[in-house]
Amino acid sequence: MANVKLTNVKKIYSSNDGTHKKDYVVAVHDFNLDIKDKEFVVFVGPSGCGKSTTLRMIAGLEDISDGTVEIDGEVVNDLQPKDRNIAMVFQNYALYPHMTVYDNIAFSLRLQKMPEDEIYERVTNAAEILGITEYLMRKPRALSGGQRQRVAIGRAMVRDSKVFLMDEPLSNLDAKLRNQMRAEIILLRQKLNTTFVYVTHDQTEAMTLGDRIVIMKDGYIMQVGSPTEVFERPKNLFVAGFIGAPQMNFIECELTREGGEYFVKPFGVKFPVDGAKGQELKKANPSTGTIVLGVRPEHIVLTDAGQGGIPCTLEVNEMMGSEVHLHVYTEDGTRLVVRVPTMNLSQEQRDHLKQGNKVYLKFESKVMHFFNKETEQNLIYA
Repeated sequence: MANVKLTNVKKIYSSNDGTHKKDYVVAVHDFNLDIKDKEFVVFVGPSGCGKSTTLRMIAGLEDISDGTVEIDGEVVNDLQPKDRNIAMVFQNYALYPHMTVYDNIAFSLRLQKMPEDEIYERVTNAAEILGITEYLMRKPRALSGGQRQRVAIGRAMVRDSKVFLMDEPLSNLDAKLRNQMRAEIILLRQKLNTTFVYVTHDQTEAMTLGDRIVIMKDGYIMQVGSPTEVFERPKNLFVAGFIGAPQMNFIECELTREGGEYFVKPFGVKFPVDGAKGQELKKANPSTGTIVLGVRPEHIVLTDAGQGGIPCTLEVNEMMGSEVHLHVYTEDGTRLVVRVPTMNLSQEQRDHLKQGNKVYLKFESKVMHFFNKETEQNLIYA
């Protein structure tokens, strides 16, 4: 088992257009992270944000332009991948098509000249944990995508590596298989009890798997925190919009202060910022003026006319089964998305949720997020 420490790590790619002029692209900027022993850390972000490049630098598959990577206290910048005592699971499985499942899993052990009886014990133990014992004599082409991914994980498991690296291992699977494999990775993590670094563009995977999540954009770390922290206390607009589905509603409005109390005025309606969130805002003491107010779709609720709700017109109704996603616009033209659980809706309420009908919404201070319009930083948690 081991900790992984990245200090001021940078990745620069250079290209020559044939005119003797080189262009430089910084793919990862000044990346700093200390991953604890046995911790499960997830790198998440949109395509091209640098998450896979960072993982490949840890693995030794990409050269490090600047900074250091340490595994178990040892700087590994100049070590070959085979000498770093890491195991990696790739997005495309990377199985040998001419070999059986057994031989694919045993391959790295045979390179180490391990005795066959020990190889047999490790391979069969891994196969039993992963539920692929009956497929050991089959070739990869005879397996489903989920089964192939289990083989790839088994091949990494048998190596007794200090660190387990996984690069978007579920992205090639359909939604049902992804859910199943996600649960299996959680169980696998409990059995292996090792250090995991996992890359994904899927924020659901990040939220369900990670002890901590590293959210990246354009090669920079936007925020590092537990799933609860990044969801409830996003440091900036990017994190707030990236984590959560559907994404957070953003509303430009005025923040004012009267008699020591803060107020916001979205849609022409004045709301006091009271309770714990009001106290946090007072402590942060931000300047008044135009801000971006954030409210998650699941934190907006339907109310009745005359109950002080925000009048809206229903534009689109997306039935999702256990909940319905309502796309609405307010009287000033602001568009919002609202997640409404269907379990407690009466038949009359369900029948009313049709395009063009008027609905009324409300939300409380405790679910509000406040962002600086210029810097996009959270006024309280940045």
